[in-house]
Amino acid sequence: MPKVFTTEELRLFQRKKYNNRSWGLVPTMGSLHQGHLKLIQKAHAENAVTFISIFVNPTQFDSKNDLENYPSTIDADIEKIHAIDPNICVFIPSVETIYPDGAKAKKYALQGLDKPMEGIYRPGHFDGVATVVERLFTLVQPDVAYFGQKDFQQLQIVSLLAKPLGIKIRSVPTIREANGLAMSSRNSRLSDEGRENAKHIYETLQIVKSNFSSHTIDALKKMAIQKLSETPQMELQYFEIVAEHNLNFVQSKGKGVSYRAFVAVVVEGTRLIDNISLN
Repeated sequence: MPKVFTTEELRLFQRKKYNNRSWGLVPTMGSLHQGHLKLIQKAHAENAVTFISIFVNPTQFDSKNDLENYPSTIDADIEKIHAIDPNICVFIPSVETIYPDGAKAKKYALQGLDKPMEGIYRPGHFDGVATVVERLFTLVQPDVAYFGQKDFQQLQIVSLLAKPLGIKIRSVPTIREANGLAMSSRNSRLSDEGRENAKHIYETLQIVKSNFSSHTIDALKKMAIQKLSETPQMELQYFEIVAEHNLNFVQSKGKGVSYRAFVAVVVEGTRLIDNISLN
């Protein structure tokens, strides 16, 4: 399997593959789970050459402790990618390669997509995400990039960044564990009891979806907040219903608008997010 660590190694590999100019990119922070592998499989099926980046981006963490404790499983990650296809190129850049002038996030005008929900609880997070994604787009120069719908707010922001670059964004539905919990590298921190409690996140989203046509936005939010607040060992940070295209908070339903519910909770000190399309 080709592994490249520097811009020079990446360019050397790309020169050999330039005639196969259908390049797919799956950006990851490693600790790959089945959700990542679905993205990789889709990229591999749709492109002549597939690139997987593994880089834990320091500028998108608002907690130094969270950054230091982020799981790293490089060898296992490479084995999982190799099982899909040994010809997939794994790009493992250093902080210096991504941030030659120092690990600092740029400031972006993101049309308000960064303001609600995660933007409230993690100020500056999406500037860090946008900085690393823009840098990876510049380095890899993909035709298509792949992102999961679990981080739907991030997906909307990445789509905005990709448009002027002519890069297509493909999304893959959230992959879930047997109890409905959205797959995440953070799930490994949960005890069995924590996972059992965390199943109520998706259960709540499903209840809201099934009642969407018959209840007001306010009633749906109250229903969800009550259920999540009553779940043992769960700290609710937010439950919101927004217009999908611009992520604006809504108080009532309108014709021709797609709505999505978003939730963030903390279970056993681990922050978990999820979302669901409502109509």
